[in-house]
Amino acid sequence: MTVYIDPPRWPAHGTVFSHLVSDASLEELHGFAQELGVSVRAFDEDHYDVPAHRHADAVALGAVAVDGKQLARLLIRSGLRIPARRRPAKITAALTARWARHFPGHAELGAALLERWNEPHRTYHDTSHLLRVLEALDRLTVGRPEPELLLAAWFHDAVHEGRAGEDERASAELARCELTAAGWTPDAAERVAELVLVTLEHRPGPEDRHACLLVDADLSILGASPQEYARYSEAVRREYARVPEAEFRAARAEVMRQLLSAPALFHDPVAVDLWEHRARENVSREITELTAR
Repeated sequence: MTVYIDPPRWPAHGTVFSHLVSDASLEELHGFAQELGVSVRAFDEDHYDVPAHRHADAVALGAVAVDGKQLARLLIRSGLRIPARRRPAKITAALTARWARHFPGHAELGAALLERWNEPHRTYHDTSHLLRVLEALDRLTVGRPEPELLLAAWFHDAVHEGRAGEDERASAELARCELTAAGWTPDAAERVAELVLVTLEHRPGPEDRHACLLVDADLSILGASPQEYARYSEAVRREYARVPEAEFRAARAEVMRQLLSAPALFHDPVAVDLWEHRARENVSREITELTAR
């Protein structure tokens, strides 16, 4: 792995910044930045912003100085680059438009949900995850997901404090209260809450197609490219940064083993075709990495 840095030419906050990137691993990039003494708050999805006065320090520590065009090419080639449409501001605008298209007349509820998904402590269960789930549902339903299924996607991690089980139950209760208050029938609100609760264990009944679709969309990240999967697992680790390393590795490995113990990770035939093979490869590789160190 090599870490690269471009010249300090990017103005912000009264100074200029360089971009620090890796050609292979976000985990190694975070380790380099920590050794350099750059806060994780300077991380922006696929690079660190390094103030001009730390450029020489980064090079002395081992970063390779390149020009801006070279750095961009290296980042693209690495597979770690986040496209513009996946940046938080773009994602929020895209999600706002999606909500307005499906649920006109309920802008206030949509804005309140987006405020939750944009909470600063989220590094994986954020607007990027929500958009991925919604896009996965589009693929699985040929762009025609039912309203209650869509609402369940919007509410499924609306409460996220890192409390397994409690978060899902709180999200389901939020759906019951907010949807009823916004004019949905109690039956519809209860159905959305019921779907949200399925994400607690990701074990839907095979007869409940909407539950299967929601779980498959929620887990679609498992079938991503190896680079995107590595970004996902690293983001999950940062979300649980308070948990000691050994404890996190043991718990995470057990969760991954439980997923692999099922005959199939996905339920809908389309989801199986799209993601099953690569998901098993990704999860198996992560288990090996978690238990090897």
